[in-house]
Amino acid sequence: MRYINTLREGETIRNIYLCKGKRSAETRNGKPYDNLILQDKTGTLDGKVWDPNSGGIADYDEMDFVEVYGEVISYNNALQLNIKQLRKAYEDEYNPADYMPTTEKSTEGMYQELLAYGRQVKNPYLRGVIEYYFEKNEAFIKTFKGHSAAKTVHHGFAGGLLEHTLSVVKFCEYMVSAYPILNKDLLYTAAMCHDIGKTKELSAFPENDYTDDGQLLGHIIIGVEMVGDAIRTMPEFPEKLASELKHCIIAHHGELEYGSPKKPALAEAMALNFADCTDAKMQTLTEIFKDKNGKDWIGYNRLFETNLRKTSLET
Repeated sequence: MRYINTLREGETIRNIYLCKGKRSAETRNGKPYDNLILQDKTGTLDGKVWDPNSGGIADYDEMDFVEVYGEVISYNNALQLNIKQLRKAYEDEYNPADYMPTTEKSTEGMYQELLAYGRQVKNPYLRGVIEYYFEKNEAFIKTFKGHSAAKTVHHGFAGGLLEHTLSVVKFCEYMVSAYPILNKDLLYTAAMCHDIGKTKELSAFPENDYTDDGQLLGHIIIGVEMVGDAIRTMPEFPEKLASELKHCIIAHHGELEYGSPKKPALAEAMALNFADCTDAKMQTLTEIFKDKNGKDWIGYNRLFETNLRKTSLET
């Protein structure tokens, strides 16, 4: 098994990958070719089948496991595989676990740590929301532990949603200790629940793609509806507190152009936005640098709007 993160320019390889994406196109001269996204647990790789009608290319579809033979090249500062031969792999030729990008941390350890933060919430109503999902709902717990936080960009791996949520709560822990204006119970509850909608926005691996509700509603709206479901199980839940919790989730992307229906109006909503944004960007940097080992200047990045370079100091 040659994992994608071990490939180097100039190599010729034969290996099995998950065909995560397939798109047919034409060159400027009208010649057909296929664009592929190949995936294993270490990441994704763009592939090109320049002659899809040749005898070396068998029939295949998106989400098939395929054996590919081709040359690894560099194009626009990224590796790409020029595929000369391709066939569908047999089920006994691969282990599906090799093709699911997975957190490097202990899922159970992270979940227990997250529960410990939830138990610090003293308000009975907010505590009830946490219990509704994170302690009593076995189906949700199973999905949440294994889900990604994104299709791409950051934490796009199994366990990524849990890893991201725990990191956000930890950022909030610091802010609560540093800024007394913040209500710990509200902020911790909002932090734990801010991305629960992603369990329905994205499908499970290996697809990890947007569901119909993900496309039509998005995880923010879905998350607010899920919190509403929990709130309705507690008839005495204070109306104002319910609105404040929902607002934190609605506003956690910070800006209207980033998908939040409202901009933050509460200190807790602003703190949640800062924590969410910081963790997402730092994880994105982590994944960028991890994939560019051996390079000094990585090049211009559109997300950060700057040229990026890893420090010369060893970590």
